[in-house]
Amino acid sequence: MPAQKIESGHNDTVHDVSMDYYGKRLASASSDTTIKIIGVSNNSTSQHLTTLTGHQGPVWQVAWAHPKFGSILASCSYDGRVIIWKEGNPNEWTQAHVFTEHKSSVNSIAWAPHELGLCLACGSSDGNISVFTARSDGGWDTTRIDQAHPLGVTSVSWAPSTAPGALVGSGMLDSVQKLASGGCDNTVKVWKLYNGNWKMDCFPALQMHTDWVRDVAWAPNLGLPKTTMASASQDGTVVIWTVAKEGDQWEGKVLKDFKTPVWRASWSLTGNLLAVASGDNNVTLWKEAVDGEWQQVTTID
Repeated sequence: MPAQKIESGHNDTVHDVSMDYYGKRLASASSDTTIKIIGVSNNSTSQHLTTLTGHQGPVWQVAWAHPKFGSILASCSYDGRVIIWKEGNPNEWTQAHVFTEHKSSVNSIAWAPHELGLCLACGSSDGNISVFTARSDGGWDTTRIDQAHPLGVTSVSWAPSTAPGALVGSGMLDSVQKLASGGCDNTVKVWKLYNGNWKMDCFPALQMHTDWVRDVAWAPNLGLPKTTMASASQDGTVVIWTVAKEGDQWEGKVLKDFKTPVWRASWSLTGNLLAVASGDNNVTLWKEAVDGEWQQVTTID
């Protein structure tokens, strides 16, 4: 489909945009402290639907929950708060919950795979990661990873809920609760939930970057034999991390040195394409070739 230009309506930097499950609405997060929800349609038109106000600082990220939980959006901000927004009537949003666990900027949020329930991971400049899980009575349970990255957490990403190679649809028997995080200590770490407590699942921490890790993205593994993550860094590189099976050591390989800070890395739904957004205002798409080497497919201007 042709590129579609959308006026965000924000009056300051836009830090994140997130498409809903059906690709019909965009949520955008901005330094102007607001979140805008924009309807997009196939005929290249877009329509401003609503503006959500409630944060008192720049909003860094927005994330839609799976529609099986209703119309729910999460946002995180420099103000240290995470807000869960719920849509009642169309375009009527309320703050369903405000989390104030973190004492400084919350930089990244990610909803868990829907099989694990309504569950949100948050990474903060205070060094901690919190995981909020909705209960049936409307309350929330909290688990924490204290001092996950003592200098600050920049990004969080969930592993797929089924282990690599597991049969699709084999039920919850194979479900795993794992998180990856990136931080200002230049490392990527993997965490696993054991009996209600998060424990580090990679030793040592994954270290191939020489500056802040700006983003970490766990790839979907639709039946793929290995587990893959991508990390993007201030040092200009993107590293592809792979591990063959549980308990093995992760191996890292530099995708490319972009010679400019790399902000975000994002996988396609099937996990075979990686989009990289870098400081030279380019978005490039990458694909793994049969020989295991990564090739640039295209640049999106």
